Amino acid sequence: MSRRRILVTSALPYANGHIHIGHLVEYIQTDIWVRFQRMQGHRCVYMCADDTHGTAIMIRARQEGRSEEELIADMSRAHQRDFAGFEIQFDNYGSTHSPSNREVCEEIWRAFRQADLVEARDVTQLYDAEAQTFLADRFVKGTCPNCGAQNQYGDNCDVCSATYAATDLGDPVSTLSGSKPETRTARHLFVSIEAHHAFLDEWSQSGGHLQPDVANYLKGQFLKKPLRDWDVSRPAPYFGFEIPDEPGSYFYVWWDAPIGYIGSTKDWCARTGESFDAWWRSQDTEIVHFIGKDITYFHTLFWPAMLKTGGFALPRRVQIHGFLTVNGEKMSKTKGTFVLASTYLEHLDPAHLRYYYASKLGPGTDDLDLNLDEFSSRVNSDLVGKVVNLASRTARFVEKAGLAESYPEDDGLFMRGVQAGREIAEAYEECDYARVTRLVRACADRANEYIDRMEPWKLAKQPDQMQKMRDVCTVGLNLYRQLAVYLAPILPRLAQQSAELLHVSLDRWDVAENPVAGTPVSSFKHLLQRVDPKKVQAMIAKTADATADAAQAKATAQGAETNAGGALAKEPLAPECTIDDFARVDLRVAEIVEASHVPGAKKLVRLVVSLGGEERRTVFAGIKEAYDPDGLVGRLVVIAANLAPRQMKFGTSEGMVLAAGPGGSQIYLLAVDSGAQPGQRVH
Repeated sequence: MSRRRILVTSALPYANGHIHIGHLVEYIQTDIWVRFQRMQGHRCVYMCADDTHGTAIMIRARQEGRSEEELIADMSRAHQRDFAGFEIQFDNYGSTHSPSNREVCEEIWRAFRQADLVEARDVTQLYDAEAQTFLADRFVKGTCPNCGAQNQYGDNCDVCSATYAATDLGDPVSTLSGSKPETRTARHLFVSIEAHHAFLDEWSQSGGHLQPDVANYLKGQFLKKPLRDWDVSRPAPYFGFEIPDEPGSYFYVWWDAPIGYIGSTKDWCARTGESFDAWWRSQDTEIVHFIGKDITYFHTLFWPAMLKTGGFALPRRVQIHGFLTVNGEKMSKTKGTFVLASTYLEHLDPAHLRYYYASKLGPGTDDLDLNLDEFSSRVNSDLVGKVVNLASRTARFVEKAGLAESYPEDDGLFMRGVQAGREIAEAYEECDYARVTRLVRACADRANEYIDRMEPWKLAKQPDQMQKMRDVCTVGLNLYRQLAVYLAPILPRLAQQSAELLHVSLDRWDVAENPVAGTPVSSFKHLLQRVDPKKVQAMIAKTADATADAAQAKATAQGAETNAGGALAKEPLAPECTIDDFARVDLRVAEIVEASHVPGAKKLVRLVVSLGGEERRTVFAGIKEAYDPDGLVGRLVVIAANLAPRQMKFGTSEGMVLAAGPGGSQIYLLAVDSGAQPGQRVH
């Protein structure tokens, strides 16, 4: 087998937040593949970096009263600490704010200029004069121009699903300062990738660079029509690299983020004396990207076009994975399932999560679910009960005598393990880790059946059966050694502990093809603890408590601002009305009897409220960012009961729940004192 040279990357984590268990799906998946390739004897390096530029970083640094450089340096340390806690090892962990990354950004930019693929256009955007920045869509809210729904983001409406430009919003408000933005026009630079249409069509549809469903998606959604130009600049102020031939304009964060793969490699080459061109300008190097399916478009169309234009090697493979859910739902801060990596490490063994994710990860783009009950049972049953238990059932009997001097008869079990190892290697190569764990479990079952049948614990009590007992344990420990090798990419610490137990090396795949005999065996120590369900619940509870504390602190701060007159200043009193005008609105006490998420809606919660007796109404309320539906049932609220029914995309709304606050997560339902009854009128 020829030795391959492989450069592997994961998507760069954004420096505006900490690593959580959803992120870890990708980095664990990548680390496993890299470790497997190294065990195969290939030269495989793993590059990563922090994604550090953009408006969000700039705004956060302002809010915290420090420089962007200080902020991203702190986040880099935190990210690397969390990754190391999960045994994720990079050859280099850099930053997109590095001088080397700037050099490559400018090099590729010059190539686009020389190819005459850059065009300047005026772009009209909303501008926050108070924050002194142009507003990305997520930083502006207003009234939907299509259906009139309020408090909608600047790109699409959660109520009617209309898409629009932020400049089309009615009564727009900046979420950065609360001020009304103005419209300004700025010069932006666009690059054309349509010139590479034929190349992108061929690259994406052949050569096995992409999974089949991804290739079909690109063909059906994008490659059947001209590819749109890409806006790659942002006007000042912006935290990033200034475009060298366009003063006052900066590379958009998605320009320099993937280039971070190259910049990080450049730093590694400078540190180690490696040839940069051998890694990024040679057809002999396999470049493999691991990414989530949410950034498919950037990595399979824009990125190959950038590499092609800049004269760099193209990805040999882009491996795309799905999203993580917890207990069948999107990760939730209020439910405690939005777990930070650091919080997990305080309570549980990282090996448990590495194994569980591996048992769920196939070669495709399907989402995977972390079911917390299954997490405990699968790790305890499969990993501890079947694999690790095999060592504990045999090693203690031969601690003094060591393995038999020659490998005994084993009914063909070891050779069956060798054959299984070849299938397992194929599964690793294809990123089908779920198949890996199934095949390993089958090997473990066969080995445990052998030990159950031979009963070495009984043989150990019979002086005349010592050699047979030693033979049985020699077989059992050799079968365990195979399992430890096959699981080494997933569980590197277990492999190291097993090597120390058996006094053999487990760092190469082919060591599983030949049994060992006559070697000493160390005193057995626990290799892996079981998952304690109480610790799982403690982790969830801590996450939920931290979320509640943060929400309370935020509410207190907002209350102080409101008491100072801030809310009234931002939303002045409506024109005067008469008592007769007010009397036309029938306000009633209602009890929430059902509450649920609305599939496809970012802000809506579906409520069924009781007005007493059999009178019930269905109301869609835009409170999803502030309230978890599970906590609303049984609550008394006030509704406008005589509003005409309103047909919405998700159903008919038969009233309106009254609430206060500017919107988003800052919504507060009006409370009703105990004693009030559903159906009573509010006077």
